[in-house]
Amino acid sequence: MELPNNIELRPDVMMGKPCLKGTRVPVYVVLEKLGAGETAEEILAAYPQLTKAHIIAALQYAASLASNEVILAS
Repeated sequence: MELPNNIELRPDVMMGKPCLKGTRVPVYVVLEKLGAGETAEEILAAYPQLTKAHIIAALQYAASLASNEVILAS
């Protein structure tokens, strides 16, 4: 899977978890906050190092993971 432009994997940052480029903020943090009902504006206010492009990249990453999911029928 190709990563969106604003996501990077670095073994020396957050134990290699996907993070938003140029930060130490893991992608899952933004996704959890969006899932809990926070708006993009609230997230950007709480994490001033992030941009709207970071939030879009997190959503693109999640969509890519979901589209590649394999469901096994029983």
